[in-house]
Amino acid sequence: MAGPEHYLSELVRAGLLIPVGVDGLYGRSGDFEDVIEAFNNVITRLGRDDGAEVMRFPPGLNRLHFEQSEYLKSFPQLAGTVHSFMGGECEHHELLRQLAEGEDWTGEQKPTDIVITPAACYPIYPVLAARGALPSGGKLVDVYSYCFRHEPSKDPARMQLFRMREHVRIGSPEEVVAFRETWLERGRMLATELGVPFEVDVANDPFFGRAGRMLAANQRDQNLKFELLIPITSKERPTACMSFNYHQDHFGEIWHMQTAAGTVAHTACVGFGMERVALALFRHHGFDLKAWPESVRKLLWG
Repeated sequence: MAGPEHYLSELVRAGLLIPVGVDGLYGRSGDFEDVIEAFNNVITRLGRDDGAEVMRFPPGLNRLHFEQSEYLKSFPQLAGTVHSFMGGECEHHELLRQLAEGEDWTGEQKPTDIVITPAACYPIYPVLAARGALPSGGKLVDVYSYCFRHEPSKDPARMQLFRMREHVRIGSPEEVVAFRETWLERGRMLATELGVPFEVDVANDPFFGRAGRMLAANQRDQNLKFELLIPITSKERPTACMSFNYHQDHFGEIWHMQTAAGTVAHTACVGFGMERVALALFRHHGFDLKAWPESVRKLLWG
């Protein structure tokens, strides 16, 4: 199997990805977007009868909510903030001089109240918390957003700006664990129908630093995170294209979310890496959509 840079070159030559001069940042062609949209519709059909509340947010998060989420404790290396020019006329003249002379012009750029969304689910927790106690039976939310993680790479499956579709379950431990088990089975079924090789394995998030290694080990030991892995640029190191996560009461404690019974809410989510799934499909079925297996085309486009 060709490595990351070779596959990236193939995708660019085929016109599926459009390079813009920054590793991990690409435009997408019409065919690429057709696959994303079709797969998105498949997810919608799979969860149609679950009764999820649909929420859609721009890829920006309230900075205060971001700080309260404790993301920076675990993943400071991935975070991205939105900065803007905050100076006056004199500072603007200096900025223009620096720009003209090829100097660093970002000195007057200051952080705004917006952080780039790191995961699609992050905006929903403060929203739900503000509503008060959860209804009987908990809550299910369907959320979809562009996300950002600062990890520049020439691996096309490791983009810095990418789309994530999630279904998030909030409720009692029993409710959210049952939800995750349901989607684990659905994920296996979906990957089989997409005609791609895969495996499901226990995993951990990329926690930062020495304390992060302990968190990662704990996450694996408790089977809190599973990933559906598909070989895209390596058979030995397949790519996580779907994840199935049990957060326990982490977000419930942070946001003071309570069940109808007055206990701290637990949360779980299933996440779909939309670009990664598309890249997996192009890898295993080729770049010509019309030549894809009929069963896969029927699943995606009917």
